[in-house]
Order: sequence, then C-alpha cells, then structure tokens
Amino acid sequence: MTHAEIPLAAPFRALRPAAEHAAGVVAPPYDVVSTDEAREIGSARPRSFLHGSRAEIHLPPGTDPHSPAVYAHAADTFERWQRSGILLREEAPSFYVYRMTMGRHTQTGVAFAASVAAYETHRIRRHELTRPDKENDRVRHIEALNAQTGPVLCAYRASDALAALLAAAARTQPLLDVEGPNGVRHAVWRIADRATAASLERELNALPALYIADGHHRSAAAARVAAERRGRGGSASPDASHERFLTVAFPHDEMRIFDYNRVVRDLGGRDASALLAALREEFEVGPTLKPVRPGRPAEFGMYLQGVWHRLRLKKALLPGADDPVAALDVSLLQERVLGPLLGIGDPRTDPRIDFVGGVRGLDELERRVDRGEAAVAFALHPTKMEQLMAVADANRLMPPKSTWFEPKLADGLLSHVLD
Repeated sequence: MTHAEIPLAAPFRALRPAAEHAAGVVAPPYDVVSTDEAREIGSARPRSFLHGSRAEIHLPPGTDPHSPAVYAHAADTFERWQRSGILLREEAPSFYVYRMTMGRHTQTGVAFAASVAAYETHRIRRHELTRPDKENDRVRHIEALNAQTGPVLCAYRASDALAALLAAAARTQPLLDVEGPNGVRHAVWRIADRATAASLERELNALPALYIADGHHRSAAAARVAAERRGRGGSASPDASHERFLTVAFPHDEMRIFDYNRVVRDLGGRDASALLAALREEFEVGPTLKPVRPGRPAEFGMYLQGVWHRLRLKKALLPGADDPVAALDVSLLQERVLGPLLGIGDPRTDPRIDFVGGVRGLDELERRVDRGEAAVAFALHPTKMEQLMAVADANRLMPPKSTWFEPKLADGLLSHVLD
C-alpha cells in the first residue's frame, strides 16, 4: 500500500478526565516508576492514574505485577472511574493540541490515533529493540481495559504549516491544564473547528514519516493487539479502532534529549590503574577537579575512585559519517570501553550495568560510585534528534538506553478506547 492509501493519523474519541478531576488523575508514565514509588504516589492520590496503570499497588507486597489479578483490578478501576464521571468519553472524534512546559522549555504537538499499518510498513519508524516481557505486559493491559492508556511519544520533521495550525488552535481556553510529575505543565486543547481539523489531518498525512521517541513497547503491543483481533475475525479496515494507537507527536526541533549515562558494578577484573592505562591506548585521558558533562560527541566523563576524568576519543579513531549507529556516543562507549575493557557483552541483559537518565544529574553518578553500588560511572553527550532520525531512516537500531526524553508525556489525560 502507498502512503496515500494508509492514513498516517486520524482523530479519535478520547477518554479523558473531567476538568475538575484532571489534577488528581494526571500521573507519570507507568514505566518510569517502580512498584514502591507507584504505591507511595497512589496512597497520597486516590485518583492517580497509577491505580489503573500499576494496579499491583492494591495487592499484597510481592505480588507478581503481571498476574491476572493485577489486570483484573486495573479493568475494574478503569470501569469504575468511567461510571463515576472521573473519566469522560468525547462524543466525536477529534485531534488535540498537547503542550508541555518544563521550566523555560515549551513544546507544542498534536494528539491523534496513529495507523498500525503505517507502523508495520516503516512509515512510523522505530529505533530500539523491545523486550518480549514488556510487550506482553502492555498487550495484556490493553486487552484487559480494551483501551490504550499510555500515549506513544513521536517526532516529525518540523513543519511551518503544522506549527501555524497548532498555534492558532491553542489560542483558546484549554480543555485540560494541569501540573504533572516533575513540575511539568500539561495543557490540552480539543480542535473543534472542522476546517482547522481538516487542514491538520491533511498536513499530518502528508508527512513522510513519524519517529518513535518513547513508547516502543506501547506501539509494538498495539500492533500485536491489532494482528490478534484480525486473526480472531475482527475488522482489518484501517478505520477500526484497534488498527490505530494513541500518539502525541511534536516537531523534532522542539524535543529535548538528555544524556543517558552508565554505571558498572565492577571493573571486570582490572584495578583502577590498569583501566586508566588501557583507556589511554585509544583516548586522551585527564583528571579534572569538577564533574565532567561532555560538551561534544566522542567525549565522555568518567567517575572512578572519587575522581572525575575527561575521556576524548583520539581523532584517528573517530568513526565516519556513513554509519549512523557506529557514530553514536553510546556505540563508541560500548565498542571501545564497556565491551573490550569491562566485559559488558550485551548491555540489554548484563546485570553488571545500569543506566541513569541525565535528568537525575551527575550527582547521581557520584552517589552510586561513592556508596559502592558501582565501581565506575560514565557520563555521555546526549544523542541528537537528527541522529535518531538518521538511524530510523536507515531502518537500523540504536543500542539500548540511547535516549532520555524530557519532558515526558503524562498518563491519564488522554486514552484511546478500542470500540
């Protein structure tokens, strides 16, 4: 099928909180909090969406979060909120402007139902592998609730036409306007004007591609649910609700990627002196008095035995521009340091490595090492949106934990019901 035959984006009948309940419902994404963190938030906020997205918090400690009882409790909570009017279903399909403000940073995008067929044919492009257990969890959650409750965060190449349409639609009073986790302001406008909605749909469907930024497991799970429903005799029409998935897309030049740093539990049998000597074979290495936040590609900060070091890959070893994956800093660190020097073969499965989002700051890296939780920490230069799109365009995959996006979309403000 051609792009013209596969509508990339469509309006949808959103399930959303009543305005007076939105501040209590808004919640962090289900996958950025632990069970203990979710339980603590949920105990203080009885209408937090975590009661539906992380329903294990209502069951005894130690309960398997993937047990049937968890999904059943999530479904009961979801249905009860709808009966009581905490969550309302819109009468007509609509597009929604979605704006996030974090400090001085603002980004304005659009919420819609994205095409599963476009995902399956690489027009909605991914850049990460998924884990089967996390996919299975989201499949079971969608089936239990008959809804997608966590939006996929996507990017599109910035468009003046889309920017003008979204700016005009956001000049009115927002439908929802709440402060979510980490002080992020989330504002949502329903686009009710038919002419504006038609223009927006036309511009969205003219986009050559969308790029998944955050939500690879959600999108993969939505595609699996669609395939399973087709197999059970469900409609294969692109207009069927299960043939679409909840998405919020922003222009690529408004999105922010933070560094995604690494900590390693031990030095792989080396001592600190031997590690530094091995690093000097390929890097310019120098200790510093201050924490190292890398200011350019192929530069790394390393915290070892209470001392920060700046690592710069020697010019002769810099990769060419023809391989978008090899040029990533996460690839350089893995191929030059983590694998050969520290013995981290597969960072997706090796228990000796952990990942720390840059939003936590370099202090968190120091804390992990100083407390003995890790022997060494590495600070990376953030991946750029242009790099992400180049990898996705080439139908390649990034190493795990290559990007950390902030601000993050909230759960609970918009859900997509599968009719």
